[in-house]
Amino acid sequence: MSIAHPISSVGELIGEPARTAILIALLGGRDLSAGELARIAGISPQSASAHLSKLVDGALLTARNHGRHRYYGITGPEVAYALEALGSIATLPRPTGAVRSREDLDMYRARSCYDHLAGRVAVELTKALEHSKVIRTSGERDYKLGPKGLVWFADMGIDVDALRRERRMFARRCLDWTERKPHLAGALGAALYSRMLASGWIARRPSTRALRITQRGARELQIRFGFIE
Repeated sequence: MSIAHPISSVGELIGEPARTAILIALLGGRDLSAGELARIAGISPQSASAHLSKLVDGALLTARNHGRHRYYGITGPEVAYALEALGSIATLPRPTGAVRSREDLDMYRARSCYDHLAGRVAVELTKALEHSKVIRTSGERDYKLGPKGLVWFADMGIDVDALRRERRMFARRCLDWTERKPHLAGALGAALYSRMLASGWIARRPSTRALRITQRGARELQIRFGFIE
């Protein structure tokens, strides 16, 4: 990797179309095998192996062996934040009235971004948490708890003090690539996403990182924040 400008080496790794497809597929937060990633990227197993080796060497992916297979995953949340931010730059706004596919609509509405919630629902939820004084901005990149934050997250079954002890950012502002506005990430965002899944507010869709807002989730969002999804 270039010592003078390491960002150029990372850009080269991300910029190759097959590697981009691999990285985006892994934003769902689930490790995938080399064969699965080859099919997703539309390349041969041999090409996938070469691309995956470069991504591992570049510290964008990690690899683990399980039986006869090797599984790959994103190194950590910082990689996911960078990919989401790059997506917001690269994705041009669609003209008013443009027709989107059902798959696009699902992804724009709600999806996983590595270990936290992204999409329109995530942005609206984050705005509602700010408005309700549960969280508030802290500098350019972070959030911190607002006056009502400790009680609200405790009511959700989230131990804020335990999250503060984790070796990662507590509450991050992650730029949403479809909405071009921040959503909640970091340890706090990941805990909220896990809780929403466990509580049945959201559910995973098969073979995609798009998420479904359940009837219970829609009801809870309306009761707690006054918005309907």
